Amino acid sequence: MLRFFKSFYIHQTFFWYIAILVASFILSYWVTWLYPISWLLFYVLITLFLLDSYLLYATYAIKAERELPQKLSNGDYNDLQVKITSTYGFKAGITVIDELPQQFQKRDFSLDSKLQKNETWRHSYTLRPTDRGEYVFGNLNVYASTPLQLVKRRYTFQKDQMVPVYPSIIQMQQYDFLAISNKLTQIGLKKIRRIGHTQEFEQIKEYIEGDDIRTLNWKATAKKNQLMVNQYQDEKSQPIYSIIDTGRVMKMPFGGLKLLDYAINSTLAFSNVALKRNDKTGMVSFSKKIGTFLPAAQKITHLNSILESLYNIDTAFTDSDFGLLYAHLKRKVNQRSLLLLYTNFEHMSALKRQLPYLTAMAKKHVLVVIFFENTELEKLIHTNAEDLQAIYHKTIAEKFSMEKRLMQKALRQYGIQTILTKPEALTINTINKYLEIKARGIL
Repeated sequence: MLRFFKSFYIHQTFFWYIAILVASFILSYWVTWLYPISWLLFYVLITLFLLDSYLLYATYAIKAERELPQKLSNGDYNDLQVKITSTYGFKAGITVIDELPQQFQKRDFSLDSKLQKNETWRHSYTLRPTDRGEYVFGNLNVYASTPLQLVKRRYTFQKDQMVPVYPSIIQMQQYDFLAISNKLTQIGLKKIRRIGHTQEFEQIKEYIEGDDIRTLNWKATAKKNQLMVNQYQDEKSQPIYSIIDTGRVMKMPFGGLKLLDYAINSTLAFSNVALKRNDKTGMVSFSKKIGTFLPAAQKITHLNSILESLYNIDTAFTDSDFGLLYAHLKRKVNQRSLLLLYTNFEHMSALKRQLPYLTAMAKKHVLVVIFFENTELEKLIHTNAEDLQAIYHKTIAEKFSMEKRLMQKALRQYGIQTILTKPEALTINTINKYLEIKARGIL
């Protein structure tokens, strides 16, 4: 009985009928012939109400399922689906209310449809999580009603369904697919002209437009009676480390994501590309102490280790210790490696404090310091200043923007590679820099 009352709801239409019925009883005080008609309508309404209840509760006629991926992808629009099947013998009105995880702060998610007998309805929708962790979906509530629309019956499915939100697997797969199909230029990746022949010889192949004519193999050309060129490949199995600063500077949010999450998503996508190109990839996270250290490895299964490590990284509200990072790398990373350091500097003074450690790392390794443009300042710079206060704000914004470029210039003077990027373009610019370094044989 308790279960019945928990699933029993009065349809809004029923209250309209009650309001009309009450109005007719009141009006019958002056129009006496309405009084017996009002009682007749009352009995008809009660009869229909009982009939409506019987039709809904005579059988368990609704099946529903929320279809979720095994993992949601942080910062991306993830596709989800609900599937509803009705076996009622009439055209049933359906309202679906999905209790989304509290992280989305969305309490008005509702879908409506009408289903014939044995009809299945699928509806897809998207969610964009902006934090990693466990997301718990509540009840999938389905409210069914008959064409009379006097009563609603609630069906409840899949209570407390949990799905973890991992770093952007969708982004990783996107770059992986485009790399395989050789369509990287469609998403902004550059074709880097190779300098000299520091790469390993791979094979002799037929010349096609765009090949470097300096690689022509004249002996093979004479033998085949057509132009043949030597094809080279980048040196393989070179160690590459993604180093993620988890200090307070990476807590700054842009587009709903923290800078740390942009760095994490970039690390995952980049590591996948580097592994596919037969390089070794590793990872380090640090703030006041070393958080995670994964030695560079070439196994494709190593990507799972990187993914799980990235899932558990979070920012700290402390200043990061670059001296500790330098000492750790000196002790643990003995082979010359490519170091991609994801961090952020807002002031030249902050960079100068860390410059001795950065230059020390750059002496033994190829160091790329990756930091971020403040896109909010860029918006302010490009707005029209209409009063004195707006002029002050715009001038200060331009000062901070210029200081970022001065930091980039200062790093380059010490032989340190740099990437100054908008957060949303981080992955593309990081892969571009990797391809440039490989093509030019800097590592």
